[in-house]
Amino acid sequence: MHLTHMVWLAVALPVAGFLVNGALALWRPQAKTAVSVVGAGVLLAAFVVALGVFAGLSNDPSQAPVIVRLWSWLPVGRLKVDFAFQVDQLAAVMLLIVTGVSSLIHLFSIGYMREDPGYARYFSYLNLFVVFMLVLVLGSNFPVLFIGWEGVGLCSYLLIGFWFSDKVNADAGKKAFIMNRIGDFGFLVATFFIWRAFGNLDFAYVSEHAATTLAPGGAVVTAITLFLFLGCTGKSAQIPLYTWLPDAMAGPTPVSALIHAATMVTAGVYLVARTNVLFAMAPVSSAVVAGIGAVTALFAATIGLRQYDIKKVLAYSTVSQLGYMFLGAGTGAYASGIFHLATHAFFKALLFLGSGNVIHAMHQAYHATHSHEDAQDMRNMGGLRQYTPVTFWLMLIATLAIAGIPPFAGFFSKDEILAAAFARGADAPVYYVFYGMGVLAALLTAFYMARLMAMTFFGENRTGERERAHLHEAPWIMTGPLVVLGVLSVIGGAINLPPFIGGHAALEHWLEPVLEPGLRFSHLAMPTGSAEYVLVGAAVAIGVIGLWLGFRVTLGRSIPVARAAPPDRGFARVLSRKYYVDELYDALVVRPLVWLSRVVLWRGVDQRVVDGAAVNGAAVVSRLAGGGLRLLQTGQVGVYVVLFLVGAVWILRAVMR
Repeated sequence: MHLTHMVWLAVALPVAGFLVNGALALWRPQAKTAVSVVGAGVLLAAFVVALGVFAGLSNDPSQAPVIVRLWSWLPVGRLKVDFAFQVDQLAAVMLLIVTGVSSLIHLFSIGYMREDPGYARYFSYLNLFVVFMLVLVLGSNFPVLFIGWEGVGLCSYLLIGFWFSDKVNADAGKKAFIMNRIGDFGFLVATFFIWRAFGNLDFAYVSEHAATTLAPGGAVVTAITLFLFLGCTGKSAQIPLYTWLPDAMAGPTPVSALIHAATMVTAGVYLVARTNVLFAMAPVSSAVVAGIGAVTALFAATIGLRQYDIKKVLAYSTVSQLGYMFLGAGTGAYASGIFHLATHAFFKALLFLGSGNVIHAMHQAYHATHSHEDAQDMRNMGGLRQYTPVTFWLMLIATLAIAGIPPFAGFFSKDEILAAAFARGADAPVYYVFYGMGVLAALLTAFYMARLMAMTFFGENRTGERERAHLHEAPWIMTGPLVVLGVLSVIGGAINLPPFIGGHAALEHWLEPVLEPGLRFSHLAMPTGSAEYVLVGAAVAIGVIGLWLGFRVTLGRSIPVARAAPPDRGFARVLSRKYYVDELYDALVVRPLVWLSRVVLWRGVDQRVVDGAAVNGAAVVSRLAGGGLRLLQTGQVGVYVVLFLVGAVWILRAVMR
C-alpha cells in the first residue's frame, strides 16, 4: 500500500486517544500517567504518519491528488458524496503543521495541566480537537470539510469553557460557538451555490471545471466566494466577527496555543487557498479578502498596544497576523499566505506556551504566598528574565520572528505578503493602500511585542517581596517543546527562501500543483531587482524601529502594579476597551435579541398565545363542557329512567317517520 493511503491512520490515532481518555475521564480520572501517555502518544504517532504521507507524496512523480475513499456517505440521486480524504501538496503541509505543533502542545499540557482535576477530560477534548482539524484539512469535498469545520467549533466551545464553573469562561465558550455559527451560514450558502453551478462538491472536480463552468468576474463566482469568505471571517476571526477570539483566552493556555497556532483560526486561510481558483476568478472578492485582511491587521494591532493581560496581547496579535495571511491570499499570493500560516504556527505557539511558562511561574509564586493578584497582568511582572531565563530567550526569538527581523522565520513570510500587496498595486491602486496598512501594522506589531517583553522580563521585578522567592523556570516537559519551537522559529523561513538570497522558494514550488489553477487567473508579478531590495529594507527598518520604540517607551517610565495603576484616559482608554466594539454589539445585537426573546416571544407568544389561547384555552373549554355534562349526572335512578324513556320515544319517532 502506498504511504499516502495510510493518511486515515493520522486521524484514527487521535480518535482512539479521544475515546480512551474519555473513558478514563468517566471511570479512572486519577490515572494521569495513562492519560498523559495516550493523549500525547497518539499525536506523536500521528505526526510520524504525517511524515510518512509527506515522504510518499514527495517520492511520487504523479502530481495528481490521491483520494482515499473510506465509505460512501451521501448517495442521494445526483448527489454522491464520499467520506474521503484528499492527499495533495497543500494537505500534506497542513497535516505536518497540525500534527507537529499539536504534539508539542500536548506535551506541554502534561506539565501545565497536571494538577487540574479535569485532566483526563482535558486531553480527551484536546485529542478530539485535532481529529476535527485533520478532517477539515484532509476532506476531499465541501461536506467532509464542513464536518471538521463544525467539529473544531464544537471543541473550541468545550475547551474555551473548560473551567465552566466560572461564568466568564462559560460565556466565552458560548460566544465563540455562537459567533462562528454566523460565518458557518455563509459557508453553507456557498456550498449550495457550488452544487447548483457544478452538480458536484468535490474539490478536485470544482478546481478542474471552474474555468469552463463559471464566468470570470461573474455574479455567481463572486457570490460563491463572498459567502465562503463570510465563513472565513468567523472561523479566522476577521472583522466584523473577530471579538470571540480574544475572549477565548479564558481557556487553559495550551488551548489558546492550539487554537491560535495550529488549528481552527487558520481554517479560513486554508479554505481560501484550497478554493484558490474560485477567488482568482472573482477579482472583487479577492479585493474584499485583501482589504478585510489589511484592515483587520492594522485594527487589531492598535488594540494590542494597550492591553495588559499577556494572553490578550497575543490574542490580538493573532487576529492581526491572520489579517496578513488574508492580505496575501487576496493579492493572489496564496503560497505566501500558507507560508505565513506555517511560520506563524511556530512563533505564535512559542509565544503562547512561553506565556504559559510565565503564568505558571507567577501562579506558583502567588499560590505559595496566598496572594490574589492577577498572574496574567504584565504590570505585576517585570524582571522575570533572571528567574525564567530559558523562557526569556525563547520568547525573545519569537518576538524577533513576529517583528519581521531577519533571519528569523516571520521575516521571510511577512515580507513576501507585503511585496505581493505592493506588486498588485500596479494593477489596482487600492492595493497600495492595503500595503501601507500592512506596513503600519508591522510597525505596531514590533512595538507591542517589545512592550510585552519589556513589561514581563525587563526592569525591576514587581511580583512582591515574598513572591519573588518562589519564581522559577517551568519543568522540562514544558520547556522542551518551547526549545523545538524556538529552533523552528529561527530556521522555519528556510522552507521558502526567496531567490534574492540564494533560495529556491521550495514551498511555493511544492504547492504549485494545487495553486496552479488560481495562478492562471491572478497573474501576479512579484517585484524584482532594486525594487525588491528597497521593499525588503523598508520592512526590516520598520521592524527595528518598532522594537526600539517599544522598549524605549515602556522602559522609559515607571510601571505601577495592577492594583495601584491609574485608569487609562483619552484614546488610551479607547484602546484598552477595544474601541468599545463588544459594548456596541451588546447594544445593537445582544440586548435587542434578549428583549425580543423575553418580551415578545416568551411573554407575548409563549405565555399569551401558546399558554393562554391554546393550552389554557383548551383547558377552559374542556372544563366548561365537563361542567355542563356534569349536570346530567345527578345520581338519582328516577331521573335516569325518565331520560331513557324520553330518548327511546325520540328514537322511535325518528324511525317511524
